[in-house]
Amino acid sequence: MEEEHHERREEKNEEERIDGHEKIRRLKAPFMRIKEEEEDEEEETTQSVSNNKERRELLGGHTPISAKSSPFLSSCLCRGREGGSEEEDEFRVAIVTIGDESCPSEPFDISHLDTTNHITKIEEEGEKENGHEEEMEETEDEDEAEVNSDKGEKEEEEEKAEAMSPSSLLQSQMKRKLDHGPDGRPFPSGKKHCKGNGYLSPSSLVQATPTTFGDLRLAGGHSAQRRRVTSGPPPSGLQDWLHTFQMWSSPERLLALDELIDRCETSQVKHMLQVIEPQFQRDFISLLPKELALYVLTFLAPRDLLQAAQTCRYWRILAEDNLLWREKCREEGISECTSTRRRKSAKPSAAVSPWKSAYIRQHCIENNWRKGDTREPMVLKGHDDHVITCLQFSGDLIVSGSDDNTLKVWSAITGKCLRTLTGHSGGVWCSQMTVATVISGSTDRTLRVWDAESGECVHTLYGHTSTVRCMHLHGNRVVSGSRDTTLRVWDVSTGRCEHVLTGHVAAVRCVQYDGRRVVSGGYDYMVKVWDPETEVCLHTLQGHTNRVYSLQFDGVFVVSGSLDTSIRVWDAETGGCVHTLTGHQSLTSGMELRDNILVSGNADSTVRVWDIRTGQCLHTLQGPNKHQSAVTCLQFCRGLVLSSSDDGTVKLWDLRTGAWLRDVVALQSQGSGGVVWRIRASDTRLVCAAGSRNGTEETKLLVLDFDLDDRKKETD
Repeated sequence: MEEEHHERREEKNEEERIDGHEKIRRLKAPFMRIKEEEEDEEEETTQSVSNNKERRELLGGHTPISAKSSPFLSSCLCRGREGGSEEEDEFRVAIVTIGDESCPSEPFDISHLDTTNHITKIEEEGEKENGHEEEMEETEDEDEAEVNSDKGEKEEEEEKAEAMSPSSLLQSQMKRKLDHGPDGRPFPSGKKHCKGNGYLSPSSLVQATPTTFGDLRLAGGHSAQRRRVTSGPPPSGLQDWLHTFQMWSSPERLLALDELIDRCETSQVKHMLQVIEPQFQRDFISLLPKELALYVLTFLAPRDLLQAAQTCRYWRILAEDNLLWREKCREEGISECTSTRRRKSAKPSAAVSPWKSAYIRQHCIENNWRKGDTREPMVLKGHDDHVITCLQFSGDLIVSGSDDNTLKVWSAITGKCLRTLTGHSGGVWCSQMTVATVISGSTDRTLRVWDAESGECVHTLYGHTSTVRCMHLHGNRVVSGSRDTTLRVWDVSTGRCEHVLTGHVAAVRCVQYDGRRVVSGGYDYMVKVWDPETEVCLHTLQGHTNRVYSLQFDGVFVVSGSLDTSIRVWDAETGGCVHTLTGHQSLTSGMELRDNILVSGNADSTVRVWDIRTGQCLHTLQGPNKHQSAVTCLQFCRGLVLSSSDDGTVKLWDLRTGAWLRDVVALQSQGSGGVVWRIRASDTRLVCAAGSRNGTEETKLLVLDFDLDDRKKETD
């Protein structure tokens, strides 16, 4: 009996083992089927990719990845795998991408989870069926279980181990990942999070890089519906032709394109350029940080900056940067921003850089200087038929001195004579001006200090015993030279004579004062350098062989012009002659020195430009448009040279090239007695004192304003 009972028990155990293996086989069947399908699909994909590398078509056009190909998937999906063989634990999962990277209502479309849900459902049903059968067997064989309890427990553990195989763990973890967040907590109702630290987002696994020109257009933000050629219906066989082109490899496509372009007409190639070129144009300025973009723009010329500002709104914002235009103004020597008065007149809503406005204004002024304007100059008539011997202007005030013993104060804006300064008993031969203070020297041997705004004579300076022929003002001191061979240093505010410099043996004709040293030239052929504080003559510069008529002094070099036709350059510290400039044929009547560049005007009707460091003559301003008579006065500003002459003209020259630009003033009586005696220029105005020696021209002042917009606003 015991043997029969033992045999029946073994037969029953054998049947149970067979049934268990059959259940496991049924559970594994779906996985094996999926694995076979994926391997078939992978082979098809490999075949497709080899024919066309740029096509990606697997599971709806997306790229499959396996747990082996991604370490992240291996750690997430196969976590907990221990002791299983490689054959049992290898699974493949299809990861799909979402066209729109914005957050969808579900992490993945439900349609992509059919396979996973089916696997999970089979697994759950298998577990339920297995548990039900175990309960039935335990009820029917209670007594046998008592005898073989140890053996039954062992078999139960084996069945549980089989149920908790890596396949079950994998499906459980997949379901948990789909229904919960990365931290294991369930998603709240509504939209589920797409992105998070460590979350397996489709866009993080598959980068949608542009592979075709159409993809490039979409990546650049252009519409997929570009302008098509509307010449008629598409040719037959177009799709087959395109399909053939897509099946070729990249070198084959390039060869086909070369052949195709060779067979295209010009209009067709132009169409291709219109479609292709915009896709490869990049606004690199907008892509750079603002600081780097502004640094790049500093290399542009102002004219190019103005054109760049018309490109787009962002370029305009950059091109209006105030610091950028301040640098451009510094390069051009513009030291002052737009004046307060002009800023007040600007529109409050106009966000324009003040430095840019200053630059544009200066550019317009220079253009007006060079090219002129059709407006007639303002004419200021006075002094009757007398000669205007000296001319000064400061701000909006013009002061003219004449041999009629008077000075007149004019408005440069309205042209009206504001007041006449009377008091001298002889002709006025020289003058100086600062703001509203005017100092005049006369043949009556006195100097007078005037308030130009009130017309009051503030001081009368007595001391010279002959005509005051020249003077130079610096700060609150003025130095005067006289035919009595002396120089005197005066305090303008008090009217007191502080120093008397004696040493010349003939009339002092010209003087310069820089606040530290006094330099004088006289009819005794000498040039002297003085220390006014000690009244000591430091150097007597000998070399000229005739009267010295003109001087320039910049604190380092002394330049003297003489009737002997030469110009000499002296070292003010040592008294040595550095250069002798030769070339003129007569008296050098006027000179201007700035930044080691000397401009000289001569009675031989020529103007010359010199470099006093080398002694070289850079330009001789002559030619067909040169002056026809002696040069009477010079002005040197804004890279321009202005020269007046006995021929009744004022000519404008380019300092850099030496070229004649135009005649700024031409009197009607030019060539027949009209003379321009004196000129004074600022950045925006030119004042000329004109007349004649034979009565052919009225004595008058001509005022030309080159800041036309500013003048119009002031008039309004």
